[in-house]
Formats: sequence, C-alpha cells, structure tokens
Amino acid sequence: MKILITGNLGYIGPVVGKHLKHRNPSDFVTGIDCGFFAHCLTAVSYCPEVCIDAQYFGDVRNVDESFLKGYDGVVHLAAVSNDPMGNKFEAVTDEINHKASVRLAKKAAAAGVKSFVFASSCSIYGFADGGPRKETDPLNPLTAYARSKVATEQGLQELSAGTDMTITALRFSTACGMSDRIRLDLVLNDFVAGAITTGKITVLSDGSPWRPLIDVKDMARAIDWALTRPADNGGKYLAVNIGRNDFNYQVRDIAQVVADVLPGTEISINVNAQPDKRSYKVDFSLFSQLAPSHQPQVNLYQSATEIKEGLTRMQFTDKNFRESGLIRLKVLEKHMTENRINNNLEWINKTTTL
Repeated sequence: MKILITGNLGYIGPVVGKHLKHRNPSDFVTGIDCGFFAHCLTAVSYCPEVCIDAQYFGDVRNVDESFLKGYDGVVHLAAVSNDPMGNKFEAVTDEINHKASVRLAKKAAAAGVKSFVFASSCSIYGFADGGPRKETDPLNPLTAYARSKVATEQGLQELSAGTDMTITALRFSTACGMSDRIRLDLVLNDFVAGAITTGKITVLSDGSPWRPLIDVKDMARAIDWALTRPADNGGKYLAVNIGRNDFNYQVRDIAQVVADVLPGTEISINVNAQPDKRSYKVDFSLFSQLAPSHQPQVNLYQSATEIKEGLTRMQFTDKNFRESGLIRLKVLEKHMTENRINNNLEWINKTTTL
C-alpha cells in the first residue's frame, strides 16, 4: 500500500508515520508538509522522518492531482490546528482546513486514491447538554477551527456521492501524549508541563467542563483502521467519533491524574470562573462496533507519565513555556516577526507547487 500523510511534520504525524511503517514495513509511506513546525523536535536527537520512505515540502493548498497518482490512501492531517490559531487567522483557517481539504479530496478521487482519511474533531459538538454526543446529534461549533471541520465534513460527504473513494472523517477526542514534536497547547500536555516547571496546575475554569481525550498513539491506531476500512463497514462516507466512553473526563479530573503522576503538585481551580462554553461528553459506541481491534489502549495516567518522562529527557524547566516554541501559535508569530511567512500563512518568496 502506498500512503500519503499531509501535515506529517506536526504533533501527530511522526507518531502516525512510525505506526504505519511498524504495522506493515512493506507499505510505502510519504509525507508532505509546509514545514512550519519541522524544527520543533522534542526528546529526540534525530529527525523522525527517517522512519518513513519519502518526505516532500509543500503547501497543501497547492498540491496537484498528478502528485497524488499512484497513492492508495491519503491521511489528511494538515490544518491550522487549534482555536487560538483559528481565531487569529480565521479566513486562512477556512481556506486551509476547509476549502483546501475538499479540493485535495476531489483531486485524490480523480487520481484514483482508494481511501481518504480526514482528521476531524469532537470540538464540533461545542457545548452540549443532555448526555454524550452521538454522530447523529446536532453540531454546535463555537470557533473558527470547529466550523472549518464541520464545513469540510459536509464537503466530503457531498463528494462521496460521486466517487468510488472511501472517505472517513475521524472526529478525534482532544489529543494528548508524548510525540517527537509535542505541543504544550493541549490540556493534559499543558498540565504536565506546568506541574514539572512550577509544581502547580492552574485550572482557569471551575474544573467542571467535560473533555474526551485520546493519546496520539491511539489516534494512529484509528487512522490505520480507517485507511483499510471497506465501504461496507460504516459506509462509503463515514463520520465517526474516535475515543472511548470511559475516556471522557472533567478538567478537574485531568488535573488530579497529573497530580497523581507528579506527587506534591498543587491544583488551583478558579471556582469563580464564568462557565466554559466548550464542554461536551462524547459517545464512542459506533467506533467500538466498527473497529473492535483498534480501540484506544493508552489511558490518561499512562499518557501523563509518558509526557513527564519525555519532558524530563529534554531537561525541561521553562516556566514560561506558554510563550515558547512548544506552543504552535507562538511558532507562527515568530516566523511572521522574522519575515519568514506572511499573513496568509505562506513562506515568503517560496513559489514551488507540487
């Protein structure tokens, strides 16, 4: 099988590439990425892309159909990847996350790609009362990032009616866990970093909001399933929640797990905070039924422990890490300040098109 991973030089991509090659070494795995975060290596002394077969640098907005010919599967990770970036670059977020994603899928279908896997998000449920959200429940995207994911899902579903390509939109829980390019702008990762550097976890909300979490290793496991999923297992187009029912946590419970991993950590909760509008529990029963052999295996305690061990290997001591290169928005801002990328999130003076 020949597989293309877009956005593979980010947080999730290195884990996915290694997993796919380990699962089947005969697969030919290629990555394509614009390279904004390629230098953000953590706890490794080598480039993790040596584990895949080929690496290209390019903007997913400009990928040509001819480049996609010969691939059996496309794993589409490339995106403006969180709410802070989406809020600052709202128009670009829609262009990259939504419009370019649908264009890429259309080109992939025309090029004969058999399977297209889109990294969507459970954040599309927004604020949800009344029990865990199922795939058939109404969506309530509250941010530019979440709206872009909804729009892409709609575009992919429309595309599926006119193509033989199997399309899977994986509505991932909030990512966590150690990676060769870890991000610290995710709730569990942030809490572990804060506990290590200050001995304290500061919860800005009242601790009550719900979040489903999933380790990056388990995200890779789900992607592996989606790549080879036959159309009769869920349909030619499938949008499915990815996680486990017992991996829904309130924020205060996440903080407590970190304190258990790092004894002596103080937890500070803002009991007077305004209600956090981003609160949702998610039902993962459909994923359990469709992919019983690819269910999440890494629990929250294990994820927190592996982050602690990884940051310890890095000799991580930066109390000001929220302003550092381990926060994706800060990396983009530094690129812009140093005149490397423009407001449209393009490399300046770079015109190469694949």
